[in-house]
Amino acid sequence: MSNASPPRALLRLMHVIYTAVMYVLTPLILYRLAARGLRMRGYFVRWMERFGAFDDPHIQDSIWIHAVSVGEVNAAAPLIEALRARYPERPFVVTTVTPTGSDRVRQLWKDRVVHVYLPYDLPRSINRFLDKIQPRIAVVMETEIWPNLFRLCDARNIPVVVANARLSDKSLRGYGPVRPLAAEAIRSARFVAAQSPQDAERLLALGARPARLRVVGNLKFDMQVLPDFFSQAQIWRRDWGAQRPVWIAASTHEGEELAVIEAHSRLLHRYPDALLLVAPRHPERFKPMVALCRSFGFATKTRSEDAHADEDTQCFVIDTLGELVRFIAAADIAFVAGSLEPIGGHNVLEPAALGVPVIVGPHTFNFEEVTDLLLDRGAAERIRDSEHLADVLQLLLGDTLRREQMGEAGCRTVARERGAVERTLEIIGRVLRDEDEPGADASDARPVVVD
Repeated sequence: MSNASPPRALLRLMHVIYTAVMYVLTPLILYRLAARGLRMRGYFVRWMERFGAFDDPHIQDSIWIHAVSVGEVNAAAPLIEALRARYPERPFVVTTVTPTGSDRVRQLWKDRVVHVYLPYDLPRSINRFLDKIQPRIAVVMETEIWPNLFRLCDARNIPVVVANARLSDKSLRGYGPVRPLAAEAIRSARFVAAQSPQDAERLLALGARPARLRVVGNLKFDMQVLPDFFSQAQIWRRDWGAQRPVWIAASTHEGEELAVIEAHSRLLHRYPDALLLVAPRHPERFKPMVALCRSFGFATKTRSEDAHADEDTQCFVIDTLGELVRFIAAADIAFVAGSLEPIGGHNVLEPAALGVPVIVGPHTFNFEEVTDLLLDRGAAERIRDSEHLADVLQLLLGDTLRREQMGEAGCRTVARERGAVERTLEIIGRVLRDEDEPGADASDARPVVVD
């Protein structure tokens, strides 16, 4: 497929049409925001921030990091901490799109960073936003490629670094009629730090400049494993019943909840004392998840109301944010959800880093490379459906040695792949110093792996 750009006049016309469509769709976007607010109250507040209207923080030359939701915030956290340590004199701005991402930013940094929602991709809104935060650099996490945002940053000479960049085949195909604008946006980036060679190839196919693209690895490999994760896990396991089998279903979605509960129901026939920890991905699913557990007759408690499970608890719903990793550390096995339905899966590296065996469903295209890596190295198992999930759970819970081997393989894999934070930090430093990135010539069509 050719990466040739359309004529400039055609691109300008496409920008005009795209922006006009965005303005026409704004009432529908607000309606959707209000509809989501019926399920999660956080969507009802701070609407004006989504149009670039917020109190002026009176800062300049800020380092701005955008992370769409809680998963991206968690991935960005080690990088943000490293940047804050290296550039203590600079103000930091962290933007998100979702209320859960916003809550996570405030939980991690409180008022040590400026936090607002990223405005919609409308020129006036973006210009208001940029006028107030005055960024020296923009670090955009993963796949947030917005045509007007990138164009206006380029016009203001604000360098954009796309960090932890990933692009699935589905996303590449999904750009449709706006693909030329997305291609122009990614070409305007000062640097694209890709997670994997496969991501780099797809980003090249989209239009990234080879001389500005490197494979630096996945920031999520650099997650901190704190000793208190395991000390807390030991306390919880003692309270739950030290010898009982415990598994966690992490980041479940609506279409997967019934499958998880059915798998647990079958598991209880073999292990009557088994405990399920279940963490819905979205807060609006907290109460329905509790209701579903209780509809099966399971003795159910929640983190928000009961704080702890006990020896009689069969299902414990983690209906809080920011605690998932601690509960994963307390489990014998982690099923990483978002993978039974065609959602694309979620972060499999958290349980792997903690030495917890991983189970995934058939749909892991959002984390294809890291999931395949864990599968290849014996740290994970793939299942087909809820019945297969129950079978694999029974198999692993009955084989302590196998679980230990999978956990050790996960720890080794994560340890071997660490280093993306330091490599990304160096790239950002070069951009801030206005240094040219050495490496491939612009005519070179292959991404370079940074060692």
